Amino acid sequence: MNIAIVGLGLIGGSLAKAIQRKKTHTVWGCDRSPYAETQALAEGAIDGVIQGDFSKAELTVIAVFPGAAVDFLRENRGAFRPGSTVVDLCGVKRFVCAEAEELLRDTGVTFIGGHPMAGRECFGYENATAELFDGASMILTPTDSTPKDKLEAVSDFFRWVGFGHIQLTTDARHDEIIAYTSQLAHIVSSAYIKSPTAREYMGFSAGSFKDLTRVAKLNEDMWSELFLHNRDYLCNQIGVIIENLEDFRNALEAVDGGALRDMLREGRELKEKFDSEERTRKC
Repeated sequence: MNIAIVGLGLIGGSLAKAIQRKKTHTVWGCDRSPYAETQALAEGAIDGVIQGDFSKAELTVIAVFPGAAVDFLRENRGAFRPGSTVVDLCGVKRFVCAEAEELLRDTGVTFIGGHPMAGRECFGYENATAELFDGASMILTPTDSTPKDKLEAVSDFFRWVGFGHIQLTTDARHDEIIAYTSQLAHIVSSAYIKSPTAREYMGFSAGSFKDLTRVAKLNEDMWSELFLHNRDYLCNQIGVIIENLEDFRNALEAVDGGALRDMLREGRELKEKFDSEERTRKC
């Protein structure tokens, strides 16, 4: 199969490398950075650079920021092979999917929204790795009009790449949950590390500090765009965590040890429940 990957950063570059591990498909790639294209070619992550004409690709995967993904589709809507499939890997789905469905209507091209649940706190092709997606969850957001054979083919492809689980959902449900599981975590990490006390952490920190600050090292251009496209769901989640933090502060100010223990126990029990459910699902 001929595969085109648009965007050769951490996600697109890792996908190209993961595909090339098995030397089964021909991979074409393009990126706004000549460095990324040159490096990907030199390392054998792609077999060639593709620009303008995507008619040779049976599958085109878009791995760029949401706005750039929509711009790419708008500029190239007539350049895809009829009967082929286009999948995006953006971190928000409602915005991209709505635009993509409109732009590709009546072109004979099937669009399926996607989001790999894998990443690192660094970015760029230089940090791409063939193992990034191994065992990870791949979210797909088909619609009622998505051909079943196309969805099955895309699901099989991502399993072949190395993903351990394919999660099907709607674009709205994706954005609602991802606001909590991913976007809120990045905001909390960024807010947490801005405490003046953080400057004094050396010698006073262990794993908890490292865990909570890890994703503060992010690509602010990408994440600010993701946050803004999902601001309704994300604002709701920020409101929830503010309420929970206020409950803790109120218990402390009132010297209410009972309330404090109850809230901590509730958090522990929820975490244990989620861990148990995850272990069961993996079995």
